[in-house]
Amino acid sequence: METEKRNKPVKRFLSTLGAGVIGSALTLGVVMNTDILQTGSPQETTPVTAETASYNVEQTAAKGIVSLSDMVEQSSGAIVGVVNYQNAQNPYLQQIGNTQSGSGSGVIYKIDGDKAFIVTNNHVIEGAEKLEVSLEGGETTTATLIGKDALSDLAVLTIDAKYAKTSLEFGDSDKLRAGDEVIAIGNPLGLDFSGTVTQGIVSAVDRSINVKTSAGEWAMNVIQTDAAINPGNSGGALLNATGQVIGINSLKISESGIEGIGFAIPSNEVIPLIEEMTLNGQVERPYIGIGLADLEQVPRTYLKGLPENIKGGVVIANIDSESAAGKSGLDVEDVITAINGTDIKNSTELRKYLYSNLSVGDKATFTVYRGAEKKTIEVTLTSNVSTAN
Repeated sequence: METEKRNKPVKRFLSTLGAGVIGSALTLGVVMNTDILQTGSPQETTPVTAETASYNVEQTAAKGIVSLSDMVEQSSGAIVGVVNYQNAQNPYLQQIGNTQSGSGSGVIYKIDGDKAFIVTNNHVIEGAEKLEVSLEGGETTTATLIGKDALSDLAVLTIDAKYAKTSLEFGDSDKLRAGDEVIAIGNPLGLDFSGTVTQGIVSAVDRSINVKTSAGEWAMNVIQTDAAINPGNSGGALLNATGQVIGINSLKISESGIEGIGFAIPSNEVIPLIEEMTLNGQVERPYIGIGLADLEQVPRTYLKGLPENIKGGVVIANIDSESAAGKSGLDVEDVITAINGTDIKNSTELRKYLYSNLSVGDKATFTVYRGAEKKTIEVTLTSNVSTAN
């Protein structure tokens, strides 16, 4: 193969720099700051609108509200704490077993038969060996992970319905306007501050924030608010004035001199994703099967022959040989500059185009440079659901 003739340092460089295999579950990283409250080593700082009418969730916590305090009192029972336990060994104490790795918040959004369903952030439950939910009254119970999606930073859990006294309904995030009043409820700084309420306004309704993932960066669509969102608030509810969930708190900017910039995943994006996760355990997306590195990150000495006028694109760092890419003729060190005629400047743009404009089974035409030679290669997109695992 052509790739076998290329020098090993190039492959080692790209393999290290590669962002992972596209289409697999992605892990939210730490671009700004992660809102999960970590109990281990501190970390530095550190996504089709759905009709909510079709989502039959009974509202039990926002009826008959006559004041803000009434709304908060009736809504708080549906806000839970989520504790992430992971296997850990302390070499000094010789302890082996599940220890608390971090904590966050969650929202009971549906009670169905003997199960209550909770939505939280994926980064709250990432890597957990055991998940524990803490209720408003102080009861705790083990939760079952039903589905997760690192790209959208959402996860669905269930607990025994006997622990859930109330649930919250989703509102229509498309109706939000800058200046609308919002309330955030969650567990900042851990369960000792459970049920903390902060008030603010919608600062902007359609922000795009780049977040780090194990496969590179992803542009997440979010609601911006100045309601205080602190570590541990992740997965909690952003409510409108009538007590409807219009967002799931996920991120904040934590830098010196910056205050009051928090972000929530809009409810109209949350609803279809958690429905799919509940049915399938994950979200189906197109799968290529390549690891990527932004062209600007790769020294030109590793890409001999690439025309100097090519300033943007992504370099294929590795390929799953059994994937669509592996069977289409794409090769390691190819530089992708366009998909279906749309210029691609970096890996974030590639993912955004792939997941927003294409579907499983579509044929996509990739424009690539292999050294100085410009090529077009057609790839039939497969599914991450059938390929992953």
